[in-house]
Amino acid sequence: MRLTARWRVIASLIVSSAVVATALVAMPAQAANPIVTRFAGDPSMLVANNRVYIYATDDQGNSGTYWDSNAWRVYSSSNLVDWTDHGAPFSVSGFSWATQYAWAPSAVQRNGYYYLYLPVDRTKIGVARSTSPTGGFSDPRGSSLVERGRDANTGEEPIDPAAFVDDNGQAYLYFGGARAPKVVRLNADMISTSGGVQNLTITGTGSSTAFGEAGFVHKRNGVYYFSYSTGWPGQIAYATASNPLGPFTYRGILLDYTNNNTNHHSIAEYNGRWYIAYHRNGLPGSNDFRRSLAMDYLNYNSDGTIARVTQTSVGVGTPTLPVNRLQSYNFADRYVRHASYDARIDANVSPAADGQWRIVPGLANASSGYVSFESVNFPGYYLRHFDYDFSLARNEGTAQFAADATFRRVAGLTDSGAVSFQSYNFPDRYIRHWEYLLRLDQITNATGRADATFRVTS
Repeated sequence: MRLTARWRVIASLIVSSAVVATALVAMPAQAANPIVTRFAGDPSMLVANNRVYIYATDDQGNSGTYWDSNAWRVYSSSNLVDWTDHGAPFSVSGFSWATQYAWAPSAVQRNGYYYLYLPVDRTKIGVARSTSPTGGFSDPRGSSLVERGRDANTGEEPIDPAAFVDDNGQAYLYFGGARAPKVVRLNADMISTSGGVQNLTITGTGSSTAFGEAGFVHKRNGVYYFSYSTGWPGQIAYATASNPLGPFTYRGILLDYTNNNTNHHSIAEYNGRWYIAYHRNGLPGSNDFRRSLAMDYLNYNSDGTIARVTQTSVGVGTPTLPVNRLQSYNFADRYVRHASYDARIDANVSPAADGQWRIVPGLANASSGYVSFESVNFPGYYLRHFDYDFSLARNEGTAQFAADATFRRVAGLTDSGAVSFQSYNFPDRYIRHWEYLLRLDQITNATGRADATFRVTS
């Protein structure tokens, strides 16, 4: 049974490719990923009015079997912890010339207006405009801004727009899918273009790091950063240039694969810190078409390169949760660790991070006393039981995963000054080690009680 469970989890991974001392105390209110409880994807951040606005594809309204949403959604926050849902600021029906598919939006502010660049019908990009960031948007053109078949050199998929206004006032619209990045100049009115659609060149990429879709541009210290998804599933790679039209030079990966087949992001600076918003599967019922919004810190190295983002369950807005270890009660030299995705107790854990955990609110029940164990060196991966065996597994975003990875903290079965962890969905079973391997077992004797008792240490 153990071998079968282990290989099922590994196969799944390949396919998908407050202080704690000796007891746990209630955690204060804090940011969390996902940041909202509604299905949404393709986030575009806009900083205005001392708030961060996120415009997103409203996955809650799609079929769950395709990206067939018909509206976009907007959320805002001043502290990046508490998010206000402002509803749908615009829908496909707002364009008289469009019929379906509200895909990844882009938002920008200029001239006293807020502009949304919105791909529809898989072949067109429209623009909506409002004097408010949260509503009142309308179509100022009455026609598409970019359209395949009408405009030259749009590529097969003129989707995933990303608007950018440079310091000199010149604006650009980047777009493209199907491995064809494009850019066109926007006029000062932001609702018309000048010149033709140009190809965007990225040098230094390989077959696995080439542009796939979901381009985004930001500028820092005079350097233009073009970031994008490498495919399906994709990582977020980035390239830099001294000119907004490129050519761009590949620099590396800034966001690794998420647990969704698509990867889409945006980057913004707010109150002196940089952030990345992206989507993954983080809500019960999530899948490749019903995604959830996440936000984490974006950090730069001293040479201007971007450090790879750490995907977390706690998000931003509060300090990172402390790192802890789970010490065996009856084998005091051994600690819970993951090794090749198995979970066991070992002495002299190397590397040390294999035995380090962030104890986060329970994925299935975040009430006080319920916890989940997130790996420090594999963010987004949790201790999860399967067929009563334990593995380190990537959060699938399903209700089943959340239940399997949630435990109730109780007084130690052998020593009330220590702790034991009761299964959320099998409350007659506890985490225990048996022949050094972690299992979910019914506890029937003194040996079992000792094996199911742990101390939480730093």
